[in-house]
Amino acid sequence: MSRYIMIRRLRGPAFLLLVGALALLNQADILSWGKSWPFFLILAGLLKLAERAAMASEGGYPPYPGSPYSCAPDYRAAANIPTYPGQPEPYIPPAHQAESNKDSEGGQS
Repeated sequence: MSRYIMIRRLRGPAFLLLVGALALLNQADILSWGKSWPFFLILAGLLKLAERAAMASEGGYPPYPGSPYSCAPDYRAAANIPTYPGQPEPYIPPAHQAESNKDSEGGQS
């Protein structure tokens, strides 16, 4: 099992343990419920950091279970475009960029 999935599975129990610890502190009149909300934000942030660190060490998000695709489909294979080693990716400008270039040239003459 990957570390990312393990951290995701520990999220619920971690919050449950925090609620229990804060209930004990409230019972002992050390910390009230109204002043304990930052602990939930801190725990959520720590768990998010741990998940991102686990993803970075594993190389990205794990594939969805049961998915036939391990990654995005290759558009070149679908269009029967040959690929060569060291070939750069084609650049297609977005539509809004092409329209702004036409306006800067003054349009039709």
